[in-house]
Amino acid sequence: MDILIVDGYNIIGAWPELRKLKTVDFAEARKLLIEKMAEYQAITGYRVIVVFDAHLVQGTEKKSKNHKVEVIFTRENETADERIEKLAKELNDRRTQIHVATSDYTEQWAIFGQGALRKSARELLTEMGLIEKGIEKKVKKTYQKKSLTKIPLTDEMAEIFEKWRRGEK
Repeated sequence: MDILIVDGYNIIGAWPELRKLKTVDFAEARKLLIEKMAEYQAITGYRVIVVFDAHLVQGTEKKSKNHKVEVIFTRENETADERIEKLAKELNDRRTQIHVATSDYTEQWAIFGQGALRKSARELLTEMGLIEKGIEKKVKKTYQKKSLTKIPLTDEMAEIFEKWRRGEK
């Protein structure tokens, strides 16, 4: 099994679209990253865990699952880097390959020591671009298949039938 652990705020700060969005709405940038990681999970089949710093929030660690993506907000006084290192150590075994997405150089060396592989933010962004293009092609192909009818119609006739279907005159 492959597991991708994502340093959430590091990726948000590195991807141009998310970096721009966080200046307007930080929560929305987090949400968009999680949605993109859900696409990644659906295409690759990896188990995806996104880790965010709790940023001086009092209390215990918070875990949730959004779109098959595990989201962890670290506990008070625990950094995302520390939590990622713990996860890499806990989840590593002979049948599992851990990948950590971060551009934090120090973190990259620490996870190498745990036997994990690193993906820089740029590498993950490039991979996401390819995944999104693949999804777009599949959607277009599916749409083209659905729009074909057994009876060839002119565009004008198809428009008339569509108006009838909607109850318009």
